[in-house]
Amino acid sequence: MNENNPLIQVSMNIILNAGDARTEAFGALELAKKGEFGAAAEKIKNAEEAIRQAHQAQTDVLQEEMSGEAHELCILFIHAQDTLMTIKSELSMIKEMIDLYKLVKGA
Repeated sequence: MNENNPLIQVSMNIILNAGDARTEAFGALELAKKGEFGAAAEKIKNAEEAIRQAHQAQTDVLQEEMSGEAHELCILFIHAQDTLMTIKSELSMIKEMIDLYKLVKGA
């Protein structure tokens, strides 16, 4: 891997933001288990913002490619995209689980 490849920094940005989103989302789920839905909602909001930032970094690269700016293949970028997609799915499922906790707890 070429250390000068700009996709390395973008990839790390995606992975770190997606990881932050995962941490916030699972924190929200733990709070929801305790019935602390207001605090859970705040963590979900944080998770969504982190995912938005990760997704924007990916979108920027894709738009550059579409505009003719070629990038050197970077396996780390592929891993970052996979990580982002996985955590986006986890966030969606956690939001559904929180809704179920609300139903169970009558909130």
